[in-house]
Amino acid sequence: MRKQVAYLGPEGTYAEKAAHILSKLANFESPLFVPCNGLYSVIKSIAYNNCDAAIVPIENSVEGGVTTTLDALWKFPDININKAIVLPIKHALISAGDIEEISEVLSHPQALAQCSEWLSENLPKAITLSTNSTSEAVNMVKGSTFRAAIGSKSLTEIKGLKELAFPINDVPGNCTRFVLLSKTSMLDRANIASFAFSLLSNNPGALLEALNYIAEFGFNMSKIESRPSKRELGEYIIYVDIEINMRSNIEAFYELKKKLKPLCEHLVDFGCYLSENINLD
Repeated sequence: MRKQVAYLGPEGTYAEKAAHILSKLANFESPLFVPCNGLYSVIKSIAYNNCDAAIVPIENSVEGGVTTTLDALWKFPDININKAIVLPIKHALISAGDIEEISEVLSHPQALAQCSEWLSENLPKAITLSTNSTSEAVNMVKGSTFRAAIGSKSLTEIKGLKELAFPINDVPGNCTRFVLLSKTSMLDRANIASFAFSLLSNNPGALLEALNYIAEFGFNMSKIESRPSKRELGEYIIYVDIEINMRSNIEAFYELKKKLKPLCEHLVDFGCYLSENINLD
């Protein structure tokens, strides 16, 4: 049976590129790709078993963690991260008009943030409007000479619009990590283990004690980030990525979880998986 793979649509987004790459790495045969309107809709499709897998962004090198994805992983602990890729992100300014005419710029909030300095310098009077995806933004500027969208350069070919400027992202090394989510564990090669925890107490040194355990087991943290628990002010969930070697220290990771659990109100293991850098050139 063909696997259904949800991603943030419509066609032409970086998420679609990631969906094709990750499905190939996961050895899905002739997958059926399902574009969704909004990131939370993508995650619900796997959480409520409407699809076999979902592709979502989890972290950007400029803007940090993608909060919708992080919050959903905590909310739906039966979802696993199976694989990850890091894609370089190069944004283009796309429109039917000329750059001198542009008074509105549309795109996904992350894309707008990643190009904020360029917009301030080159289109200081233009207002920015958020959309569900970069591809949706391009659809919305078709036929308009005063509106422009920020999105992938390839969208100019799909939509018949023109490229006004490229690249416009503020940081040349801008990249995004996309992950493949499913309800099953695809334990294979792995170089990252991801988990999150909330502490039993908010006493001085409580977080330090948890982090010391990670250090004592010899793990290097490649990411640590906090998110509000949404229950009360000052209460946080800690998200951690650690570097692992599947052969040498996976057992140590399991022992680490046993050590952390007495300190935690909740601890959610998102999975051990392989993260790879992908060159789109």
